[in-house]
Amino acid sequence: MSTPPNAIGGLPAPGAEEMTYVYAVGRDGPALHGLASRLPGVDGRPLRPVGGGGLCALVSSVPADTFSEQGLSAQMEDLERLEAVARAHHAVVDAAFAETSVLPMRLATVYLGDARVADMLVRQRSEFQELLGRLEGHVELGVKVYADPGAATTPAPAASPSAKAGSGRAYLRQRQAQQRTSQDAYRVASDLAARAVRLAESVAASRVVHRPQQGQLASRPGVNVANEAYLVPREHTDQLSRELSALADGTPGVAVEVTGPWAPYSFATAVVADGGGAR
Repeated sequence: MSTPPNAIGGLPAPGAEEMTYVYAVGRDGPALHGLASRLPGVDGRPLRPVGGGGLCALVSSVPADTFSEQGLSAQMEDLERLEAVARAHHAVVDAAFAETSVLPMRLATVYLGDARVADMLVRQRSEFQELLGRLEGHVELGVKVYADPGAATTPAPAASPSAKAGSGRAYLRQRQAQQRTSQDAYRVASDLAARAVRLAESVAASRVVHRPQQGQLASRPGVNVANEAYLVPREHTDQLSRELSALADGTPGVAVEVTGPWAPYSFATAVVADGGGAR
């Protein structure tokens, strides 16, 4: 699964046994306090609210040795463990986002204690409040465009014995046809990606361009030629999703994948000025 980058930095205090893991920040009020009383965090640890500056952070305690810089590096190399942490993190963010507007924190944002979290909320109160106001009533949609030349290629028929003498020329013609098909697929995918941008930006409040996904990160066959996120008003989400998904209808060799709606990770996780981390 796809996960945001971690935001750990620094080291726990000498002798510290636990650190404070931050999932999301919102306006202080009953919605987040109530959620903290009934939802677990990473490793099933109970959530709790931490307030400061009229804001509330959803946090839980985590072992200092596991979430120190060295410990977290080891976890990031264990894909099964990384996925478990990411799923727990996203579950908290998604539940909070269903209740009220929140700013998702980066995966593994940790502080030395609740007091450091409260201090961060007070110091960055104006930035958090401004961003919460901008994200109010909006969700994130992901849009990925793929070129898949193989899906547009018709398999060549097997050569008959009488044609074997000219198999070299036949092979060359086949390779040239495949190259043209591949070039056409990439060209069509690029054109379609540009159309997707124009369509999404007609209603989106903001756009973020991510690096195309490759290898195991790619969710489908082909080459990911565009990977973008849009901040979309809730009332336009369903219609925009349908229109974007339909862009590739009837066009072999290209595909559009629309994901979400999500909490606005792409538009909120960079808000912590010191990068989060073990402070």
